[in-house]
Amino acid sequence: MTTVTRNDEIIRTVGLLPPGELAAFLAVAEHGGFRAASRTLGQTPSALSHAVAGLEKRLKVKLFHRSTRNVSLTEPGRRLAERLLPAIGEIGRAVEELHEQAASPSELVRINCDANAAEQVLMPLLTRFMKLQPAMRFEVRSEGRLVDLAEGGFDCGIRAAELVPGEMVAIPIGPDQQHIVVASPAYLDNAPPLASPSDLLLHQCIQLRIAGGLLYRWEFQRRGENVVVATTGNLVVDQSRLLLAAALDDCGLAYVTRWMAEEALADGRLRQALAEWTPPYPGLCLYYPRHRHIGAGMRAFLDFLKANRSI
Repeated sequence: MTTVTRNDEIIRTVGLLPPGELAAFLAVAEHGGFRAASRTLGQTPSALSHAVAGLEKRLKVKLFHRSTRNVSLTEPGRRLAERLLPAIGEIGRAVEELHEQAASPSELVRINCDANAAEQVLMPLLTRFMKLQPAMRFEVRSEGRLVDLAEGGFDCGIRAAELVPGEMVAIPIGPDQQHIVVASPAYLDNAPPLASPSDLLLHQCIQLRIAGGLLYRWEFQRRGENVVVATTGNLVVDQSRLLLAAALDDCGLAYVTRWMAEEALADGRLRQALAEWTPPYPGLCLYYPRHRHIGAGMRAFLDFLKANRSI
């Protein structure tokens, strides 16, 4: 059974009163006459007189004393105006505040992403945006597993395009990604030849344990041929950064994103293997529920990402 509150009754009562009639009454009460009020509302004095008469008929009470030369509030009219004018002022201030917030976004946006996505793409973009919109607030939670955004209280998430659920709106925010196989020169110089993905079974492959307890499988593609390898090795880690560190320490082969290994590749501490088997694929996307209400701050952030996603 639905409980009807006092506020419900008030809302219903006010809802029966046409806004134009209330506005006419308040304008005439404020300015002391129909002619002055008509200039404020942009209506004719006769239209305002008709609106006030309609309100008096609905309320069954006379609100103004009228003469050919003067208009003044009756006692019931005075009491009504004294109660309504402060309330109307509060409503006006509330609307103005909403307009100000829309012009200068200040909401909190909570983002869920994995640590690599945060480091590679999100944080450089986020810090630039916050300099443009200093009133905006963000909370970034980095974790490996996919989460239900609504259940976790998040506004949006960031994941590889292939991991974004189909019912979400996805916005690309970074360049194409590429997973590559790397190892130190010392390891490769003393390991078996590595010409195709099947040769990985002869190597020490540093393994990554992902959410759910599964080991990450290495995926390869060349000229339309797709190969997935369940690699083996003596070391298992749960962070991509640890894969890279172990490879730098000559522990074996690591399967990492190119951006993570770029510096070590450039200075020769790592070398790439099976390069022809690791083509680029669509990169990171920011995603959010299709039917989610988008506030002014979130909208400004999305527009910024769209304009700067290639950076």
